[in-house]
Amino acid sequence: MGIGVVAGKNVRFGKDVTVWNYVVIGDNVEIGDGTVIGSFCDIGKGVIIGKDCSIQAHVTISNDCSIGDQVFIAPNTSLLNDKYPKSTMLTPVRIKNHAIIGGGVTILPGVTIEESSVIGGGSVVTRDVPAKTVVMGVPARPAMSLEDYKAKRSAFLGRRSR
Repeated sequence: MGIGVVAGKNVRFGKDVTVWNYVVIGDNVEIGDGTVIGSFCDIGKGVIIGKDCSIQAHVTISNDCSIGDQVFIAPNTSLLNDKYPKSTMLTPVRIKNHAIIGGGVTILPGVTIEESSVIGGGSVVTRDVPAKTVVMGVPARPAMSLEDYKAKRSAFLGRRSR
């Protein structure tokens, strides 16, 4: 645990979880094995985070949201849960396994990000994202196939490793 970490009641940490500095974790949160939580994150009550996730710095995860296994969430991203603030009818975000969420993304209440989807940085996600779909923009719209994304990623990483 980093310095300045505040954890509520009944927080369950899996094996080999890393929590960096100045993180607030609400009551009844579950964090799966091998997950890393970056500094200055705010994790609401009742949140479930799966195994081997990477939640980078300055991420807000509102109450009752759920995140699957092997999800990557880049810095300054917000998962929201209240369609008509301040209400008692929360509609939390659901992110399924292997999703990639770029930096500075806002995911509106009630949205589900299906398995192996990619959300481009700076996007505002207003609707559910189907499995293996790459979306970006404001509002987020389909941008390319998952295969195109993987090819661009491989080409970029190949140039960087020389």
